[in-house]
Amino acid sequence: MSDNYEIAAKAREAALCEPCRGIQRDWRRAPGHAELVQGDNRKEDRDGRSVTVTRYRCDRCGSIWDYENNKFNQRAGWSLPRR
Repeated sequence: MSDNYEIAAKAREAALCEPCRGIQRDWRRAPGHAELVQGDNRKEDRDGRSVTVTRYRCDRCGSIWDYENNKFNQRAGWSLPRR
């Protein structure tokens, strides 16, 4: 199972456009890029606190991104969700 996940993760990385490859992940307040289109947001529980996670889609390469806005976790921020 782990091998399949690693293969899928590498395929997602290879499909990213240049601006998406430049996004700093897992760092609060890191900027996205101009071609990210905001989608829905949701509330999730993190250590007993409610945080907002917003979904984005890149107009250039179609990649799906989540941005976690969590002021209590400096390592929150941009991530590529598993699919």
